[in-house]
Amino acid sequence: MSRTFEDLVAEAESVSVDGWDFSWLDGRATEQRPSWGYQRTLRARLARPGVRAALDLQTGGGEVLAGAAPFPSLMVATESWPPNVAKATARLHPLGVAVVADQDEPPLPFADAAFDLVTSRHPVRPWWEEIHRVLRPGGSYLAQHVGPASVFELVEYFLGPLPEEVRRARHPEDEAEQARAAGLEVVYLRPERLRTEFLDIGAVVYFLRKVVWMVPGFTVEKYRDRLRELHGRIEAEGPFVAHSARFLIEARRPA
Repeated sequence: MSRTFEDLVAEAESVSVDGWDFSWLDGRATEQRPSWGYQRTLRARLARPGVRAALDLQTGGGEVLAGAAPFPSLMVATESWPPNVAKATARLHPLGVAVVADQDEPPLPFADAAFDLVTSRHPVRPWWEEIHRVLRPGGSYLAQHVGPASVFELVEYFLGPLPEEVRRARHPEDEAEQARAAGLEVVYLRPERLRTEFLDIGAVVYFLRKVVWMVPGFTVEKYRDRLRELHGRIEAEGPFVAHSARFLIEARRPA
């Protein structure tokens, strides 16, 4: 028997959305993964002999980084949101990672040329000048970024059509150009669009509560009518389909 709209929404409103663990969505939403396998790629890069000091920016609750162990002799992670700082500290300290509370704004609290490798998964904004500054000559930035118009089928369901400049934000070519302007050499850039399915309205509510910039100011009360309509659509037609955008970028500081 299918669950009611009120039951699904109440459940999704009640659960914690701290950290970047999306396991609550298992069986309720699916997302195609990028072909490069970011955590696997990160683990391989951290294991390279020339990487002695590494920095993971905007680490969230440390979920992705923790799965990329073992680490070089110096491994540091930054995070700005206090609940995530606590989660990352509890998860990463036992693995030998120093977690630094940082506001995700310049300047980074590190010396010039401090790291062989800087990484990030889904940074809100990459501060390219600071990335260049903290990398040693010959060091690399390796990251998976969110691309343009990611999951916009869902975003525009609630907000309506968005202007082209909003849809283009986070375009990989634009970010690559910003990296070059900061003095980095872009050596790899690969975008992909990936199928995402929301199987019930609870998954939608949880996702929008957790990824707060998708529909700014989202609350169930504010969008209850649209949520109820979407619940009926999913019940009648099946999963709501959207497409996430991701790109893998590697940029190197010239030696």
